[in-house]
Amino acid sequence: MITIMGATGATGGALLRRLTELDVPCRAISRTPDTLRAATGASTSVEVVCADAADPRTLRDALKGSTQLFLAMANSPRQAELETNAIDAAAACGVQHVVKLSAPAAEPASPVAISRGHWRVEERLAATGMTATLLRPYAFMHKLLLNAPAAAQGVLIGAMRDAPCNYIDVRDIADVAAETLLLPGLAGAEYTLTGPQAYSHSELARLLGELTGRPVRHINLSPDEFHSHLLATAHMPPWLAGHVVEIQQLAIARPESPNDTIETVLGRPARTLHDFLREHLHAFTATT
Repeated sequence: MITIMGATGATGGALLRRLTELDVPCRAISRTPDTLRAATGASTSVEVVCADAADPRTLRDALKGSTQLFLAMANSPRQAELETNAIDAAAACGVQHVVKLSAPAAEPASPVAISRGHWRVEERLAATGMTATLLRPYAFMHKLLLNAPAAAQGVLIGAMRDAPCNYIDVRDIADVAAETLLLPGLAGAEYTLTGPQAYSHSELARLLGELTGRPVRHINLSPDEFHSHLLATAHMPPWLAGHVVEIQQLAIARPESPNDTIETVLGRPARTLHDFLREHLHAFTATT
């Protein structure tokens, strides 16, 4: 039995839809099972169970009978703690294989706090003896939708200067996850995942302008200015604003370039940022 933890999130939800398309029986864990049941519709291949990562007892109950676990939890100050709870529960229940959504800079001295947490979770996972598959995607394309209101007004604000940034569609991440869960030969490896092309903010602004037919101007702020902007304008909590700034500064410190992992694993090209933006063009043209 494949169990998905994080099925209400972007990547976990995409994986759940992919496994449903393939008619693969799976279990989805959620703190709000009724909401998830409504989202999955009448699918008979999905078993929805209630559990809370902060309550190890409910996790053990939810994971009984599982052989594989896909683990993707939302970024938060407690992410490492909650993911560790899930890993410990999986080990206690006899799960054999864990596919963890991680990050490219998951290192003990990473400049990104969330990535240091990913490293701690990976260390715990390795110590259990379960087979571990680690997915290391770069920036999610769908996160660009947070920039849509400003882009619709003609601006793209960041603190990344002209550093290239890899963007990847969460559906590609989910498709890779499905392959590693369904094909034993792909399990137990690390996969760094990117889209087919890296874009600077200036290039992204130019692309948005071409697609919308309206000029979009890139405004580069200092890290402190950008942090203040995220607090005041995007109303982010301080830890999340700090995370966004850290990610953008990492792109400057470690210039990003695309790879061919998606095509190698899936046998098809990765989805392009151009196609993603066209698919969601209404969000970037809506005005209030």
